[in-house]
Amino acid sequence: MGALRMVILGRQGSGKGTQSVRVAERFGCVHISTGDVLRAAVAEGTDLGRQAQEVMDAGMLVGDDIMNGIVAQRIAKDDISDDGVLLDGFPRTADQAEALEGMLADLGQELTVAINLDVPVEEVTKRMMDRGRSDDTEEAIARRLALYEEQTAPLLDWFSQRDLLVTVDGLGDEQAVFTRLEEAIHSRLP
Repeated sequence: MGALRMVILGRQGSGKGTQSVRVAERFGCVHISTGDVLRAAVAEGTDLGRQAQEVMDAGMLVGDDIMNGIVAQRIAKDDISDDGVLLDGFPRTADQAEALEGMLADLGQELTVAINLDVPVEEVTKRMMDRGRSDDTEEAIARRLALYEEQTAPLLDWFSQRDLLVTVDGLGDEQAVFTRLEEAIHSRLP
């Protein structure tokens, strides 16, 4: 079985953070969330890390050029070459997906699968409301989800056109969802 190189997509509240941890444990790959990789680059004080810090300090989103560079540096490290990777929160756009494809190709690797953990908008809204965070008003949640749809629809098309996309039903208890994810991943492993 080759090392798993996977992207997980899903609306906020779909449970992808929880499931990503389980998938990484089960398949022995490195779980990387966008936030983690950014924080690590800032902590390491790399050029890109310093640039990212300046952008974030200014209250702006880190652009593709910096983000792609940080991810490229991270996935070139030995642990990922050996064990594979589960990317959570990257890529966010088709442009980033193109960049990721190039980064992996440079390393002689390719993506195994992109999984869309699908939970309906009504359900993720309910889950986020139930968490009771102060910034989780119904309007704020609706805005975040609308932005996600707008950004992610072209990304789902991008993966679909390359026959990499598998949609997994994210409803049900954690174990049932994990079993579905496991089956979807196994169906794509060489």
